[in-house]
Amino acid sequence: MAKPLGFEKPLGMRDILPESLAKQRHLERALRHCIERWGYEEISTPSLEYYDTVGMASATLTDRMFRLLDKQGHTVVLRPDMTTPIARVVSSLYKDVPLPIRLFYQANVFRAQEKEAGRNAEFFQTGIELIGDGSVDADAEAIALAVFCLRAAGVETFRIAIGHVDFVDGLLEDVVAEEDVRQQFRQYLHERDFVGFRQLLETVAIDSEGKKRLDALLRLRGGKSKIAEARELAGDGKAGRAVETIASLWESLEAYGVTEDLLLDFNLIINLNYYTGVVFEGYAADLGSPLLGGGRYDQLLAQFGRSAPATGFAIKMDRLLTVTPSLRGQAPERILLLYTEDRRPEALAKAQQLRADFQVVVTRLVTGKAEIAAESGQGYSKVICMTEQEE
Repeated sequence: MAKPLGFEKPLGMRDILPESLAKQRHLERALRHCIERWGYEEISTPSLEYYDTVGMASATLTDRMFRLLDKQGHTVVLRPDMTTPIARVVSSLYKDVPLPIRLFYQANVFRAQEKEAGRNAEFFQTGIELIGDGSVDADAEAIALAVFCLRAAGVETFRIAIGHVDFVDGLLEDVVAEEDVRQQFRQYLHERDFVGFRQLLETVAIDSEGKKRLDALLRLRGGKSKIAEARELAGDGKAGRAVETIASLWESLEAYGVTEDLLLDFNLIINLNYYTGVVFEGYAADLGSPLLGGGRYDQLLAQFGRSAPATGFAIKMDRLLTVTPSLRGQAPERILLLYTEDRRPEALAKAQQLRADFQVVVTRLVTGKAEIAAESGQGYSKVICMTEQEE
């Protein structure tokens, strides 16, 4: 006989209690106000999508998706991300809307977790998608907006690292002949396992100059000066073109005045085989995992029949909650209005009058002095007694 589940929740699911949810909603409002000022419009998509469309096109691995069967026998998934459903909408309901299109979302997504992972299977994101603009200025807009979002949320110390997938790919193609070996190097970079990268570098059969170039790749992380170092390393091919894109991008970001919160990371890789150009990740002090991630994904829309370049980012709200100030001192004052039965009409009228003035009022029917004393000590900023005892 199965053990009763009691108060247990499905693996990776969690309750969000009022204090935490109030802070999340506060952050969502701050982010929404920031994003809307850049001309983005909010969109909402279903929690359930067909696996054969959104599920197949998503960058999320299949074994991380929650898959179900609907009554018609179709396989559906709880949306594992928001970018792919938005690509579906832009290619169908918005197929006649001229590009570029700017959309944003604040929504929950679902990704199945292994038992030992200890991560949330349902989590909330705020993100933007800029679809139909393939310029470097579009990449700069996404990165600058990410900076302003984190500032608006009150993150005190953060950095957004910027890279380009073609720099790594171009350098590896120049140096390493075998694709399977190149993929091993990419995997180490994706996992930020530089020890493994160097150990592999010692064992592969490439010339000493090639090994020097790949070893130097790991040191290409810092400020604007890294662009010149990357140029020396890249050559004239794919990697060289990526460096020039980064150089132009940095000029645009300087115009936005956000470079103090940025750094260049030429060995940055996010989501293997998904991003196609500029990529970026945001990190906050004392947070071991990325706070946000994004980049250019120019091949996704074509899978839905409307080929278009695109870029965007997503902020992980659960991580944002841990690195932003608490709401103590910012929450509205709460008034407790106590009343006895004989004064109910005037008491409830008084409560409505206060609420009309945007006050938060909790009412409570009481019967005696002991109950009045007990209720008065519950942490309200103000207590109003409308009782027969007050005479």
